[in-house]
Amino acid sequence: MWIPTEHEKYGVVIASFRGTVPYGLSLEIGDTVQILEKCDGWYRGFALKNPNVKGIFPSSYVHLKNACVKNKGQFEMVIPTEDSVITEMTSTLRDWGTMWKQLYVRNEGDLFHRLWHIMNEILDLRRQVLVGHLTHDRMKDVKRHITARLDWGNEQLGLDLVPRKEYAMVDPEDISITELYRLMEHRHRKKDTPVQASNHHLFVQMKSLMCSNLGEELEVIFSLFDSKENRPISERFFLRLNRNGLPKAPDKPERHCSLFVDLGSSELRRDVYITVHIIRIGRMGAGEKKNACSTQYRRPFGCAVLSIADLLTGDTKDDLILKVYMCNTESEWYQIHENIIKKLNARYNLTGSNAGLAVSLQLLHGDIEQIRREYSSVFSHGVSITRKLGFSNIIMPGEMRNDLYITIERGEFEKGGKSVARNVEVTMFIVESSGQILKDFISFGSGEPPASEYHSFVLYHNNSPRWSELLKLPIPVDKFRGAHIRFEFRHCSTKEKGEKKLFGFSFVPLMQEDGRTLPDGTHELIVHKCEENTNLQDTTRYLKLPFSKGILLGNNHQAIKATKESFWITSFLCSTKLTQNGDMLDLLKWRTHPDKITGCLSKIKEIDGSEIVKFLQDTLDTLFGILDENSQKYGSKVFDSLVHIINLLQDSKFHHFKPVMDTYIESHFAGALAYRDLIKVLKWYVDRITEAERQEHIQEVLKAQEYIFKYIVQSRRLFSLATGGQNEEEFRCCIQELLMSVRFFLSQESKGSGALSQSQAVFLSSFPAVYSELLKLFDVREVANLVQDTLGSLPTIVHVDDSLQAVKLQCIGKTVESQLYTNPDSRYILLPVVLHHLHMHLQEQKDLIMCARILSNVFCLIKKNSSEKSVLEEIDVIVASLLDILLRTILDISSRPQPSGSAMRLQFQDVTGEFVACLLSLLRQMTDRHYQQLLDSFNTKEELRDFLLQIFTVFRILIRPEMFPKDWTVMRLVANNVIITTVLYLSDALRKNFLNENFDYKIWDSYFYLAVIFINQLCLQLEMFTPSKKKKVLEKYGDMRVTMGCEIFSMWQNLGEHKLHFIPALIGPFLEVTLIPQADLRNVMIPIFHDMMDWEQRRSGNFKQVEAKLIDKLDSLMSEGKGDETYRELFNSILLKKIERETWRESGVSLIATVTRLMERLLDYRDCMKMGEVDGKKIGCTVSLLNFYKTELNKEEMYIRYIHKLYDLHLKAQNFTEAAYTLLLYDELLEWSDRPLREFLTYPMQTEWQRKEHLHLAIIQNFDRGKCWENGIVLCRKIAEQYESYYDYRNLSKMRMMEASLYDKIMDQQRLEPEFFRVGFYGKKFPFFLRNKEFVCRGHDYERLEAFQQRMLNEFPHAIAMQHANQPDETIFQAEAQYLQIYAVTPIPESQEVLQREGVPDNIKSFYKVNHIWKFRYDRPFHKGTKDKENEFKSLWVERTSLYLVQSLPGISRWFEVEKREVVEMSPLENAIEVLENKNQQLKTLISQCQTRQMQNINPLTMCLNGVIDAAVNGGVSRYQEAFFVKEYILSHPEDGEKIARLRELMLEQAQILEFGLAVHEKFVPQDMRPLHKKLVDQFFVMKSSLGIQEFSACIQASPVHFPNGSPRVCRNSAPASMSPDGTRVIPRRSPLSYPAVNRYSSSSLSSQASAEVSNITGQSESSDEVFNMQPSPSTSSLSSTHSASPNVTSSAPSSARASPLLSDKHKHSRENSCLSPRERPCSAIYPTPVEPSQRLLFNHIGEGALPRSDPNLSAPEKAVNPTPSSWSLDSGKEAKNMSDSGKIISPPVPPRPTQTASPARHTTSVSPSPAGRSPLKGSVQSFTPSPVEYHSPGLISNSPVLSGSYSSGISSLSRCSTSETSGFENQVNEQSAPAPGPSYSGSEEPGRKESKTPPPYSVYERTLRRPVPLPHSLSIPVTAEPPALPPKPLAARPGHLENGTRRTEPGPRPRPLPRKVSQL
Repeated sequence: MWIPTEHEKYGVVIASFRGTVPYGLSLEIGDTVQILEKCDGWYRGFALKNPNVKGIFPSSYVHLKNACVKNKGQFEMVIPTEDSVITEMTSTLRDWGTMWKQLYVRNEGDLFHRLWHIMNEILDLRRQVLVGHLTHDRMKDVKRHITARLDWGNEQLGLDLVPRKEYAMVDPEDISITELYRLMEHRHRKKDTPVQASNHHLFVQMKSLMCSNLGEELEVIFSLFDSKENRPISERFFLRLNRNGLPKAPDKPERHCSLFVDLGSSELRRDVYITVHIIRIGRMGAGEKKNACSTQYRRPFGCAVLSIADLLTGDTKDDLILKVYMCNTESEWYQIHENIIKKLNARYNLTGSNAGLAVSLQLLHGDIEQIRREYSSVFSHGVSITRKLGFSNIIMPGEMRNDLYITIERGEFEKGGKSVARNVEVTMFIVESSGQILKDFISFGSGEPPASEYHSFVLYHNNSPRWSELLKLPIPVDKFRGAHIRFEFRHCSTKEKGEKKLFGFSFVPLMQEDGRTLPDGTHELIVHKCEENTNLQDTTRYLKLPFSKGILLGNNHQAIKATKESFWITSFLCSTKLTQNGDMLDLLKWRTHPDKITGCLSKIKEIDGSEIVKFLQDTLDTLFGILDENSQKYGSKVFDSLVHIINLLQDSKFHHFKPVMDTYIESHFAGALAYRDLIKVLKWYVDRITEAERQEHIQEVLKAQEYIFKYIVQSRRLFSLATGGQNEEEFRCCIQELLMSVRFFLSQESKGSGALSQSQAVFLSSFPAVYSELLKLFDVREVANLVQDTLGSLPTIVHVDDSLQAVKLQCIGKTVESQLYTNPDSRYILLPVVLHHLHMHLQEQKDLIMCARILSNVFCLIKKNSSEKSVLEEIDVIVASLLDILLRTILDISSRPQPSGSAMRLQFQDVTGEFVACLLSLLRQMTDRHYQQLLDSFNTKEELRDFLLQIFTVFRILIRPEMFPKDWTVMRLVANNVIITTVLYLSDALRKNFLNENFDYKIWDSYFYLAVIFINQLCLQLEMFTPSKKKKVLEKYGDMRVTMGCEIFSMWQNLGEHKLHFIPALIGPFLEVTLIPQADLRNVMIPIFHDMMDWEQRRSGNFKQVEAKLIDKLDSLMSEGKGDETYRELFNSILLKKIERETWRESGVSLIATVTRLMERLLDYRDCMKMGEVDGKKIGCTVSLLNFYKTELNKEEMYIRYIHKLYDLHLKAQNFTEAAYTLLLYDELLEWSDRPLREFLTYPMQTEWQRKEHLHLAIIQNFDRGKCWENGIVLCRKIAEQYESYYDYRNLSKMRMMEASLYDKIMDQQRLEPEFFRVGFYGKKFPFFLRNKEFVCRGHDYERLEAFQQRMLNEFPHAIAMQHANQPDETIFQAEAQYLQIYAVTPIPESQEVLQREGVPDNIKSFYKVNHIWKFRYDRPFHKGTKDKENEFKSLWVERTSLYLVQSLPGISRWFEVEKREVVEMSPLENAIEVLENKNQQLKTLISQCQTRQMQNINPLTMCLNGVIDAAVNGGVSRYQEAFFVKEYILSHPEDGEKIARLRELMLEQAQILEFGLAVHEKFVPQDMRPLHKKLVDQFFVMKSSLGIQEFSACIQASPVHFPNGSPRVCRNSAPASMSPDGTRVIPRRSPLSYPAVNRYSSSSLSSQASAEVSNITGQSESSDEVFNMQPSPSTSSLSSTHSASPNVTSSAPSSARASPLLSDKHKHSRENSCLSPRERPCSAIYPTPVEPSQRLLFNHIGEGALPRSDPNLSAPEKAVNPTPSSWSLDSGKEAKNMSDSGKIISPPVPPRPTQTASPARHTTSVSPSPAGRSPLKGSVQSFTPSPVEYHSPGLISNSPVLSGSYSSGISSLSRCSTSETSGFENQVNEQSAPAPGPSYSGSEEPGRKESKTPPPYSVYERTLRRPVPLPHSLSIPVTAEPPALPPKPLAARPGHLENGTRRTEPGPRPRPLPRKVSQL
C-alpha cells in the first residue's frame, strides 16, 4: 500500500534507473527527485527537471537528503536544508553542463577548456564543504573561492549576476530593494572595475650573470633608488654567486629570491630605479697573475639599472637581461648608478667582458596577506623579505622594530709615508658595554644571514675613498645602552704577502648619557691612529676619547693632528621603543622637572607624530596626570595637547592607532574628574566661535569632538561608578548647556568671510560620531530630541553657501547611518527633519549623489511586508513628503544628456539607479491604504492626471534596457513586479476618473504604451531562459506578461466608443504583443483585433486602416524574428471564429486570409534568410514576397524595398543578369521627369530623372557582367535618346561608345548556354512558396543535371529525391516530408526568325536560343499496343510534356513556377517525320559550315555522313519504310496519307542532301580518309537503290534545300536545279564562335542527335564497329553549350536521364541510392533490357534516320526547311498566329537553337583543339562510363575532336550510360500503363486563351501565355516597318493586353524647356 512520506521528501539519484517496470520513472545519475509516496522499497515521485512526469523507482537508487517542505499538500514545495552555497553550486553546475557542451559544438575551444577546469575546481571545493571538516576560517576562504569562480563562469557564459551577502545567495523578497541594488552594484563594480591596490611588491629572482671570463666569486646587491630625491628607498637584497655566475645556494630559494614589500603607488614611477651593484671577491687587479697575491678583496665589478616603470608596461614574467656597466675611474664607483641613470656616458662603459645579468622581475599588487594566498608557491619555497627604509606608510600598533641603518659614506686619509695612496679597507664591529663583540647583528642585506663583522670593498690607491654602503644593525633594545660601533682601517698591500695593516680606528656610541639615541644624520668621526699590533679589545682605553669632530671643537686638550683624518657615516634609527627626541623624554619625565611642564606642553605640537604614537599610552597618562595635578593651571594646555594628539590620529599614516586610543579609553583611562574640565573648556571654545576672528584652533577643537566626548562619557561613567551616580543632574545640565551653545552657533549665518560657516561645517562633519557616546548615558528618545533640535537649528538652504550644504547633507547621511537612527522610536523623531532637508536638496537638484545614498539608507531599514504600525506611519510620512519629488528627480536625471567621461557616466548611472531603487522600495512598501490616501490627496483631476502621466513616464524609463546592466535580471524582475502591482492599483483610478465625458486620450495612450513595452521586455521572455531559471521565475512571480495582457484587455473593453481614438495607432503595439510566443497572452490579445475591425467598420464602413497597419507592422516585426507558425494558425482560427456572425464577415475573412498568407511568406522569408550562403531558396522566397506585395497588397514602398533586397542577393550570388532584371522592376516605376524624390534606401534626395538615369546605368552594367549584352544595348539606346534630347553630347558620346563595346562583345566574347531543369517540390514540409509546386530553373554555367541535383539536395538536406518522372499522387502532396523531383527540360524559343535566318553568326543566335523562354519541353517514349519485335518503330509513341512558366527565363529569379502543363502523344509516324527533319537540318548545317570553311576539321561532317549512310545500309530508314509504307499501315491509317507523303519527301530529300554532302566531302577530305570516303560513296549507292532512287531529277519534287550559315547564295525564292559543290559562290561568315558551333556535334555510327534519340528510345547501341571502338574524343558540345546530350535524349529517355536524378550503380549519389537494381528495374523504354547478339544486326539496319527526334528547336512546324506546317503539329497554331499577328509589333524573332548533336558513344574527357564558344575547362569533367570495358581503336577517326558526351539539356552522364549506351533492346512493352494523352490545343484555341490572361497591378512584364519575353516598357522597341537590323532589339515588348489587340505605345520623352547638365557616367 502506498503511504505518503513524512520525512523522505528529497533525494539524489545515485544510479541510473531505466524505468522498465510498469509506471516506472526513468532516472539518470545525478537527478534530484521529490518523493511523494513509498511502498515496500519503492518510492513514487518525480524528477525536479520534469515535474509533470510522475512514476515509481527503487528506494535503493536514491540518496536521501534533509529538506524542509513548504505548502504541504498537493502543491508542496521541497527545499533542501543545506548550505545555500552548496545549493547554488549544484544548480549552477547543472546549467553550465548543458552550455558547456554547446561550447564544444560551437567550436569555442578556449572557453570550453577553461570552463572545464573551473567546473572541476568547483566540484572539488564542493566536496570539501560537504565533508564538513573545515575550520571556520578555512570554510570562509573556500566559499569565497567558490563564489568567485561561480561569478566568473556566469559572466563568461552571459548568465545573470547573483546578489550575495556573505557568500550566500540573497532572496530579493527578504531584503529591501535599495539593499538589493547595493549588493548588485557592489558585485558589478567588483567585476567591472577592479579596486586599485594601494600596496605593491616587487618580486626579484636572480638567475645568473652571463660573462665570458668570470673565474671569481661575486656579490650582487639589489636595492631601490629614488633618483628624484637621490637616495635609496629600500634595504638591500644581497646574494652571492659562484665562479660560474650562478647563485651559490640554489637549493635555498630565499638566498636568491626576494620580495621588496610595501611600495606605495607613488613609488611606481619613472624616476624610481632598481639598482644592481656587483662586487667581485678576488685579487686587487682583475688581470693579476695567480701567484701575485693570495689574499681576497672585495672589489667593484659592475652596475646595472632598470626603471621600475618598465615593469608596468611589459610582461614581467619573462627573464630580463640587464646590461652591466663599469665606471671609468674607481673613485666614481659610489655614484655609478646615478651616472647610468643620468646617461653620463663619459663616466662609464660596458664591462670588458660584456656581461649580462639575467633576472626575473615581477610586480605583485595587493595586501601582503593577499599576495601570500595568491602566490602561495613562492612563499612555500622560501623568499626573503626586503623592507623599505624606515617605517612603512602606515604604522601598525604592536609593530616591533629596532633597526639602526648605518651608511659607510667616505674617508679622508693621509698617505702614511707612502709614495702612493693607500688601499683602504674598513672593518666594522658592534661592541657591547662589557667590551665583547656582539655576534650576528650586522646585516648586509635580506638574502644573507647577519654577520659579526663587515669588510668594505677596497678602492685601489685612493686616500679619499667613497663607499656609500648601507648596512642594517637589528640590535635588541636591551643591548643598545652602552654599546658602540668600532670601525678599523687597514691598508691592503698588493705585494706577494698581501697583508692588511691596521693604521687607525673610529668609534661611535649608540646612546647618549641622557637616554637619547644617536641622532639621525651624517656624523664626521675622528680617525684615531694606531699601530698594527694595537690591542683594541680593551674598550675602556679609547671610549674616553672624543669620537666626533662636532664634540672635538669643545675639547681643545686633544692633539690637533688627530683631526686631519676623518671618517663619515650616516645613521638612521627606525625604532618603536627608543627615541631621539629630548622634548618627548622631558614630557614623559614631567614629575622630575615640574617646572618644565608648561614648556613641555607647548612643545608637544613640535614633536614628530611617529614619536608620539610610539609612546601614545604613556603620553596620554602624562597629560591626564598633569590635569589631575592642577586642572586650574594646566586645564587649557592639556586640552589643547589632547586635541593635537586626537587630530594626529586622523592622519592616514597613524590612522591605525585609533583602536589603540579606543582601547586606552576603555581599559586604561582613569581620569574620573576629567569630564568637568573637558566640558568647561569645550563650552568655552564653542561660546567664543561667533566672536573669534581666527577660527583655525577652534576648528581643530571641533574636529576632535568625537574623542573629547568619549573621554567625557568615560570619565562620567568612572565618576558614577566611584560615587554611585552623584551629580547626575548637574552633568545633564552641563551637556544641555553645551548643546545649546552649539545650536546657537549653528543657527548663526556667516557674514562677510566664510570662517564661521567653515567652523559650522567642521562641527557637522564630526557631530554624528557623538551620538553613540551620548546613548551610553541618555535614553534613546532624549538623544533623538537633542539631535533633532541641533539639526533643526541649521539655517535654511537658500542662505547657505554650497560647501556647507554638502557638509550638512553628509551630516544627515551619517545620522541615518548611525546606531541612533536604527531604533524605531528615535527614527520616528528624526525622520521629519531628515526628509525636510532631503526635500529641499532634491527640489534644488543639488548633491544628488548624497541624497540618493541617504534615501537608500532610509529604505534599507524598512523591510518588505513589515506591517508594524511604526513602519506604516513612516511610509505615510515618506509618501507625503518625497514621492512626488522623487518622480520628478528621476525624470530630470533621465532627460539630461549623459556625461562624456566614463567615471562621470558611471556615477551618473549609479545616481539614477539608486533613486530608482528608492522609488521601487517605496512603492513596494505601499499598501492599499497608502494608495487610497495618495489618490485622495489630489484636489483636482488635473493634479491626478499630471501624477499619473508622471509615474507612467517614470515606469517607461525603468523598463529601458539601459536602466540596469544586462546581467541584472534579478533586479529587473523585482522592478517589474513592483511596476505591475502599482499599475494594477492605478488602473482603477484611470477607469474611475478618465472615462466617458472625462476621457483623456494622452493618459490612456501613455497607459497602453507602458503596458506594451512592459510585456515586450527582454527579461520577461521566459522562453529564452533555461528550464531551471524559468521555473524559478514562474514560482516567484508567475508570468507577468499574461497578467499585464489581461489588464490591457480589460482596460480596452472599458473604453467603449473611445476605442476609435486608438485605431490604427495601437494596432502595431498590440500586434507586437501578440507575436510573443505565449499561448495565454495570444489568446487574450488577438481578439482585440476583431474589436478594432468592428469599430473601424462602424466608423468608416471598411477596415482598410486596420489592414494597412497590420501589414506594415507585420513585415518589420517578423523580420526582427518575432512570430511563428503557431501564431499564424492561432491568428487565423481566433479571428475567423470571432467574425462568424458579423455582417461584414466576407471582407473580414478576406483580410484575415491576406494577413495569414503574408505571414506564411514572411515566415518563409525569415527562415530562408537565416542560412549562411545565398541559395535558390532565399531568392525564390524573396521573389514570392515581392510579388505578393505587388499583386495582392499593392504596397509600392514594400515592393521596392524587397526589389532591392532581391537585387543584393543576386549580386552576392553573382547572378548579374537576374540582378539587372530585378532593378528593372524599380526602373519601370519611374518616368523621365523632374519630379523630386525623397531620400530612400541608399538613394540620396534627387529628381526622378536622375534616379532613373542612375538605375539605367546600373542595369546596363549588370547586363554587361551577366553577358546579356543585347538587353544592355536596348537600354543604351533609351538613355542615349534622353541625352540627345538635352544635347548632352558628352554623355551621349560615352553611351554610344558603350553601346558599340557591347556589340563588340557579342561578336568577340564566348557565351555559355545554360541548361534548364524542372524541379518539383512535393510534401508539406516545404515552405509555402514552394509547397507542391513545380518550377523550371536556369542552371549555372557548366552545371549538369548531377551537379544541379546535388545542389538542390544540399539546399534541402532533408529532402528525398524521387526516382521517376511521373506526376506524384495525393499521398505525396500531403506527406509530412520533402520530395524533390528533378529532370532536365529543353527550352523552346518563341520566335524562330533570327535562328532560321541565313548568315546570322552563332554568336548572335546563341542568345536567342536560351533567352526569353516561356515554354519548355520534355519527351518520354513508350510503346502502345503490341510491340513488334522485328520493327518496334511501328508501336513507338512519344509522350510530349510542354511546361509554360509564369514569367520567362531569365528574369528576376533563376527559376519560375510552372503555370500550365500540356501533355500530348506523338504517333510513331509523326515521330519518324520529326527525326528525319532534324537530321536533314543537321546535315545541311554541317555541309554549309564545311563549304564556308567554318570548320577547321572535317571530322564532324565525316561522322555525320557515316552515321546516316552506314545506318541506312544496315537498316536505317528502311525500317520506316517497313513500318509506314506497307499496305496494311496505309489501309489501317487512311488519315495519315499526308504524313506518309511527307515522310517519303524527307527520305528523298535526305538522299539529295547526302549526295551533295558527299560531293562537298570529297573536295575537303584529307588523303588518309579517302578510303572511308570511297566506302561512304559505295554505301550511298546501296542506300539509294534500297529507296528505289535512280535519278534525283526524276524522282524528287520536294522543295529546295536551304542551307543556313553560308549556303549557296542564289535567288532565295528559286530552287537550284542541281547541287554542285563547286558551282556555288561561297560567302564565308566567320566569327570566333562559328567553329564551336560545328564542334557541338559528336560523331558515332549514327553521329547525330537523332542517333542519340533512337538510342534513347530503343535502347540500341551504336551500329558501326569503327565508331563503337573509337577512343574518347573532345566534346565541343560541352564547350558550346551546357546541353551535354541530345535534347531528345533528355526528352525521350526519362529512365535515368530525364525522368529522375538516377545515377548508375557505379556512380550512385552520395546521399541515397538513386538508381534501381536490374532486378527492381521495370522493363520499359525507361529501363531497357539487354538484347541478343542476333538482334543487333536489325538495329544496325534501323540506322539514324529512323530515330524519333524531339529537339524542340527543330520540331517539324518550326523548321526553315519545312515550307508548310504539318497538320498534326502541336505548334501549328503558332505559325498561323504569327502570320495573323503580323499587324502587331512583336519582339524580334527569338529563333530556335541551332542543331546540336552529340554522340552517345562513351567518352570520359572533352578536349577542344581550339578556342571555342565554351571554355575548354568544361571538357575536363569526366562523364560516367556505362560498362567496365573501354574500347580504343586506332581507326581513322580516332583523332576526331567531336566525339564527346551526350547532348541533354542538363541530362546527367547517367543518361548516357543507362539509355544511350545500353547495348540492348526492349523485349517487353512497358508494364506501367502510359498516361492518358494530355489536352492538345489547336491554333485557333490558343490566342483566345492567351488574351484572357490579365496582367497584375503595375506589372513590369506584360505578357500572355505564349507572348515573347515579358519586357518592361523601358526596353520596348519603337515600331519599324523594315525587319530589324542585326542584332535585332532583343528585349522588345510582348503584345499588349489591351482589348483592341493593339500594343500600348511608350509615351515619348517629355519636352523640357532647357537642356540640363547631366552627370558624367
